[in-house]
Amino acid sequence: MVTSDVMRGFNSLIILSILMKQDSYGYQISNLIKEKTHGAYIMKETTLYSAFNRLEKNALIQSYSKPETKGKTRTYYKITPLGIEAYFEKLVEWEETQEIIQQFVKGEK
Repeated sequence: MVTSDVMRGFNSLIILSILMKQDSYGYQISNLIKEKTHGAYIMKETTLYSAFNRLEKNALIQSYSKPETKGKTRTYYKITPLGIEAYFEKLVEWEETQEIIQQFVKGEK
């Protein structure tokens, strides 16, 4: 299992990546992360909502309420135009990070 310390710098990229595809809500995003990583990374609820707050404060995502079938209202998140820009910037940063790390760990398996 990957530790949250290792993933901390990439949580925003993961969330923005998911929201690039479609609007979503917290539980759905959490499950998608768990599913796509085959359980190797489980983002804690506090980490997820802390990231939502930070991303929304920086105008990278926007929340809105949407009624569900049983009358409950669910908070959805969508990526903003600024968030799309940030996503591509973070993607470049991720690729550069991988290249740097590879210089140190190449062939050490």
